[in-house]
Amino acid sequence: MKLKLAKHFFHIKTLRLVFPKAAIFAVMVFMACSSTGSLKKPQKQTDAVFNLRKNIEQVLQDSLLRQTRTGIKIVSLQTGETLYERNSQQLFHPASNMKLLTTSTALKRLGPNYKFKTTLYSDIGSIVDSSICGNLYLKGFGNPDLSIDDLRWIVQKLKSQGITEISGDIICDDTYMDDLYWGSGWMWDDVSAWYWAPICALTVNDNCVTVTVKPGKRVGDSLIVQLEPQTSYVKIINTGITVNSQDTLQQKAFKVERHWRPAENTVVVEGGMGIGSRERNFVIDIVDAALYAGTLFGELLREENIAFDGQVIKDTIPDTSIVLVEHYSPPLTMAMINTNKISDNLSAELFLKTVGAEVKGPPGTADKGTSVIREFLASIGVDSSTYEIVDGSGVSRYDVITPDLIVELLKAMHNDFGIQAEFKTSLPIAGVDGTLRNRMKNSAAQSKLRAKTGSLRGVSSLAGYTATGDGEIVAFSMIMEHFLVSTSRIHKIQDRIGDLITSFSRK
Repeated sequence: MKLKLAKHFFHIKTLRLVFPKAAIFAVMVFMACSSTGSLKKPQKQTDAVFNLRKNIEQVLQDSLLRQTRTGIKIVSLQTGETLYERNSQQLFHPASNMKLLTTSTALKRLGPNYKFKTTLYSDIGSIVDSSICGNLYLKGFGNPDLSIDDLRWIVQKLKSQGITEISGDIICDDTYMDDLYWGSGWMWDDVSAWYWAPICALTVNDNCVTVTVKPGKRVGDSLIVQLEPQTSYVKIINTGITVNSQDTLQQKAFKVERHWRPAENTVVVEGGMGIGSRERNFVIDIVDAALYAGTLFGELLREENIAFDGQVIKDTIPDTSIVLVEHYSPPLTMAMINTNKISDNLSAELFLKTVGAEVKGPPGTADKGTSVIREFLASIGVDSSTYEIVDGSGVSRYDVITPDLIVELLKAMHNDFGIQAEFKTSLPIAGVDGTLRNRMKNSAAQSKLRAKTGSLRGVSSLAGYTATGDGEIVAFSMIMEHFLVSTSRIHKIQDRIGDLITSFSRK
């Protein structure tokens, strides 16, 4: 679903550096303009399309696909012609192509300027001079990119109001969404993985910690372990040792893992690392995201010299509370770029439940969110009996859709001038960024093809847009499933087809 550690090397903050506002605007204008105009049909159009189909068929003869189901649809968005299709109305697992449905629905129903909020409350009448003689209430509303720096900003805003002491507790309220922290059909043995982080309305730091491990200076020294962020919420047990580089037995036993049976916030480091070897980073999810956010908030209060000795607990804010500080995220467009570029599962699930809460009323649930997606798909003419969806990220094996559906969605987003540029801007660019940054380099598709990737074990999908050699805009969907070879080998087949589409010319 996501490349491991991807989010932490290509976070939304990084995207703001890579994609400054002016650049993003320019790309949006370019993509918006690309939807207009008409293409004359040359005399030899039939021969050109025939050759494209023949070339794609030759690629699909690869022996790697002998036991694999393949579904493909390629459509010209300027002529409406289907340039190629195979099994396009059969059902496949979409993997992270499911995020196309989720983010497009969020963009359509919430709007590109929607902002997620996080709010700090206190009890009415509890502020006396510089003290809050009562509780603080921290409530999340599904911001997928809330960071520790954002929490620090809230604390500093509280401090600027003259507050120097909190006598009560920190109450963490995550009731804007339900308490089903994992999706329907998610696999139990993946629960402790960081890319399966718990879905919670009060989310911070992707509901993860980063554990950095490196060898000591001498053989026999304990391994050096660092935790980011530094927090009392996670306990480290380090029995790892520095070993000789030839000690393969101890190095094979090296492991960094959170206790997950039973689930608890204890990370164990064991085994050995060879002396002189490079440090390694492990991004690990935590148990109970709301309490994690509250604990970090309490630690930041003390860091800013605001006295706090209370507890961090989960509950709902009372009707008698008042707002002290409100934090708003950047616009939805920025969060969507992060979601699709790196294929972030947690963000997609928070999008899904936020859409459910905003359209159907809180608490946000996956069922409410998927019902909004169904309504959107129905509005563009997709028959609701032809697919099944249960989550927002595509992690679930219960999701089954068709390449035909995906292309219909891509056509609808392309034709919606008000949001098409924002949608296309969120997609990875071949050979440039996101999950396509290392694919289709030195091909016609590089810097031109924009598509969402998707991967599950035995499933690989790719769907998006490209422009042909004639400048004709094309939408496509490819899904391969039931293969045993490495996914990277399937990627190469998809990339060859992407190159063929982009190189296509009717002339």
